[in-house]
Amino acid sequence: MDRLSNPFSPGAGAPPPELAGRDEIIENAKVALHRIRRGRPEKSQMLLGLRGVGKTVLLNKISDVAEGLGYHVVMLEAPEDQRLAHFLAPALKAVLIRLSKIAGAKALAENAIHALRGFASAFKVSIGEVEIGVAEVPTADSGNLEVDLPELLLAVGAAAKAAGSSVAILVDEVQYLSQEDLRALIVALHRISQKSLPLVLFGAGLPQVAALAGDAKSYAERLFDYPGIGPLKTEAVAVAIREPISDEHAEIEEDAIQQIANVTQGYPYFIQEWGKHSWNVALASPITKADVDKAGTAATEALDRSFFRVRFDRLTPREQDYLRAMAELGAGPHRSGLIADMLGSTVERMGPLRSGLIKKGMIWSPAHGDTAFTVPMFDAFMIRAIPQWSRAQNSKPKKKK
Repeated sequence: MDRLSNPFSPGAGAPPPELAGRDEIIENAKVALHRIRRGRPEKSQMLLGLRGVGKTVLLNKISDVAEGLGYHVVMLEAPEDQRLAHFLAPALKAVLIRLSKIAGAKALAENAIHALRGFASAFKVSIGEVEIGVAEVPTADSGNLEVDLPELLLAVGAAAKAAGSSVAILVDEVQYLSQEDLRALIVALHRISQKSLPLVLFGAGLPQVAALAGDAKSYAERLFDYPGIGPLKTEAVAVAIREPISDEHAEIEEDAIQQIANVTQGYPYFIQEWGKHSWNVALASPITKADVDKAGTAATEALDRSFFRVRFDRLTPREQDYLRAMAELGAGPHRSGLIADMLGSTVERMGPLRSGLIKKGMIWSPAHGDTAFTVPMFDAFMIRAIPQWSRAQNSKPKKKK
């Protein structure tokens, strides 16, 4: 079939041709945004899920909804090993400049800009030159993030309220925030909620974010909703595959859709890869199960080259060995002691290595003592990447509990 007309385009955060199976999450976000606009209290939201489930796509969709409602949107991605202040402050500058041009909000917006300058100075962040009127008493410049960030965001929220507007801050990859940064952000949102100011946060991250937030501040569970973003059900997979193909005036057979649902396990990124390659190998409409089977090799190779490899290449040899031991045990989750045994070691000795992999976002702990991959199907990739591997000679086989 014509590759130029292929409706599927897998990519990091790229919107799928049909955003299926996420209606409830999007509707809940819309309700929260509308309530904040009306001055009613509403929780911020943290979208939690494994890699490849479409969290970034949903954040982008929420951003579009917020902009459509007149929000000033700040869209951020938390990088590894970089402090929150360094990527939040420059983004807030643009919002405050826009607010300062609204007559009713000019004074409060200038106060917020002054707070931003103090904040930037305290945390050595470059935000460029910002013209303001009369300087007020210094604020948000103590150098203590848990004190300064709430002051800054309160000033931003007050300026937005004076302007009859609202601010939505969207942060992707929340798990990369340090505990200090996450704690300060939670404290700031708590203060915003207490003052009923029109500022809301939507975050997205790996499943461990809920525990990280709870560890940072015990009241975090009352500030956030934590919608889980998982694989799509078969019905949603069918919509995600059938509708884009139909839009191109082509068809796909039902057993072909079922096969895509089976091999992708419903993970949206994988669905896009299999949809793309099934279209490309098909000679004519309708796409058949045989086409899907034939596309499997190309789809797997594409995932290995990009989705999986980009994560594998960040690993040290010891980290690769740890994940290969996990893969030998299967998809997981696995008891941490069993993984250590596979490596001829102990949980205590493997602890720092395991912690480093959690920090890198490669694994997480779904329950105490358990370890699981954050990347779906990574166990099969590890076996393909390191086909020759044997458990440590001094380890003894144990039955999985």
